[in-house]
Amino acid sequence: MSGGLTWAQLREVRCSELEDAADGWGRASNRADAARDRVDRQLLTGIRDSQRGEAARAAVVRLRDLSRNFQYVHTECGLVRTALNSLAHELRGPQRALREALEDARALGFTVHPDGGVSYPEAGENWATGRPVPGGRIAGSGAEPFAAVPSAYGSVNPNEAKAQDVVDRVGRALREARGIDERYAATLRKLTAQEGLKVSAATWTDAYGDATAVRGAAGGYLRAAIPEDASPAERKAWWDGLTRERREEYLAVYPDVIGNLDGIPAVARDAANRDNLQLLMGKLEGLDDEGARTLLAGLREIERQLRFPDPLLPPMYLLGIGDEGNGRATVSFGNPDTARNVSAYVPGLGTALDKEFAENDVKRARDIALGAQKYDPSSAALVWLGYDAPQLPADNVAGNTEVMFADRAETGAVAYNEFMSGISATNQTGDPHVTAIGHSYGSLTVGQAAQRPGGVPGADDIILLGSPGTGARSADELGVGRDHVYVGAAENDPVTAMPAKIEARGMATGAMSGAVVGAAMGGPVGAVVGGFGGGAAAYFAQDAQADDREIWYGTDPAHEAFGARRFRVADGPRPIADIGGVDAHTNYFNPDVDEESARNIAKIVAGHGERIKTQEPR
Repeated sequence: MSGGLTWAQLREVRCSELEDAADGWGRASNRADAARDRVDRQLLTGIRDSQRGEAARAAVVRLRDLSRNFQYVHTECGLVRTALNSLAHELRGPQRALREALEDARALGFTVHPDGGVSYPEAGENWATGRPVPGGRIAGSGAEPFAAVPSAYGSVNPNEAKAQDVVDRVGRALREARGIDERYAATLRKLTAQEGLKVSAATWTDAYGDATAVRGAAGGYLRAAIPEDASPAERKAWWDGLTRERREEYLAVYPDVIGNLDGIPAVARDAANRDNLQLLMGKLEGLDDEGARTLLAGLREIERQLRFPDPLLPPMYLLGIGDEGNGRATVSFGNPDTARNVSAYVPGLGTALDKEFAENDVKRARDIALGAQKYDPSSAALVWLGYDAPQLPADNVAGNTEVMFADRAETGAVAYNEFMSGISATNQTGDPHVTAIGHSYGSLTVGQAAQRPGGVPGADDIILLGSPGTGARSADELGVGRDHVYVGAAENDPVTAMPAKIEARGMATGAMSGAVVGAAMGGPVGAVVGGFGGGAAAYFAQDAQADDREIWYGTDPAHEAFGARRFRVADGPRPIADIGGVDAHTNYFNPDVDEESARNIAKIVAGHGERIKTQEPR
């Protein structure tokens, strides 16, 4: 129809045939998705479990390529489907307007010509002659609405204004339909694949552009109905009320929105995010900067784990993925919608969506799930990176100040509570046992979330690990009761002994003064030695005045004054032997390094907090 659409063609367009064609593309998309699932879950798993050698490795490579091809077909066919459905949806508006104008013209005895012009019969009366005013014809010029002007004798044909109205309405309907037609023609022309059977990174970059084009063309068809401002429970009800076909369209065109929308069931979010993961990687492949490369490495590692699941591990669900800020990712081991026990771990300082996160923080969630399932098989554990944690630039650790403030924790607390509300809305067990876990700066985020009105939605227990404080004076302020607040604090973890702000101020002042004196006496080396000595002297002077219960963010969670239950963990290596004491701060989750800590965490997550081995508070 492009370019030469007439009103006769618009009148006869069968939008239902466009929708039938869309259904065909939808079936192709679903078949490709089913084929991809069979390759990933049956063929690849079967070969890895039963075959060894060069031939098996070659088969795995070929099957991985085939899986990617099916995923690409699934994505592109889904986009075509939505484009056709949206085209039919939009064309119905001007078609309806046209048919109403034609019906009015017929009722008035007008003739509508192929150019959109209208002939009208004689009507009214010429006051001078007493005869009817002659009829006429108005061309289909698409001009501005006509205003009847009396003739020199003061006589007009009343049909003239009515005919002009019909001309205007036909013209508006045609102009709108032609614009829709041109927009979708351009979009559909983009949805073509390169020749060959190999889906490369460049192909996914092109697919990202295709998805963007379809969203631009079909923006009013699906996007406005997504209840982004609703509660997670309301979103769940909205999703449940959609037809299967409409859900598939949302997953095809808006995987980034649906995959990150709290309240959408885990299986649907996982499906959306697996597709969005490919689109994000395609987007980043087209960029050439350090940030994009870092993020891409993290996405690739997550994609590798999703594509090659270990059959001995709980199934992996991708509940969130995005490139905003330092990156977003939520990964669950076990389905949080069907598990009786669900834990959500928030990482802290230095965490971003990079390869280290995909390897280490994701492993922590996996270790929690494996440990908890020993006590209750119906347990799921996830890692939630839904906020921008403070970063530590490797070349300027001393210059980083983000960690000194609670701003990011406060912002993250709002997003975390929204996510946890979604967990409660979609869980099918009725009343799941929910554990909120915060590590390092993440414990401040969880603490801030717990102190918001209503606390962490659904939370029964809170675990604070390697915590610099929560901003609370006592465990009673965290909303679950002090007997349900658990703390792991290694003796050699320097983060759990961060100086109180009065001590830190003294250290800063002393270090500065010492550095000035040292520089005068011994140059740069003297400045370093003087700064260290001045800071240490000032620290001990202020320490004598400071309350030993206080650390940087309020009362030390491991202190008896806080009132939480401290469980046993390994002391970890001393900071002197291991500069910075990093291992002591990161070993809490690892059963190979700190078996007792990992076991205690698992017991709490599985709902058996009464079975932990405790440690005396400070």
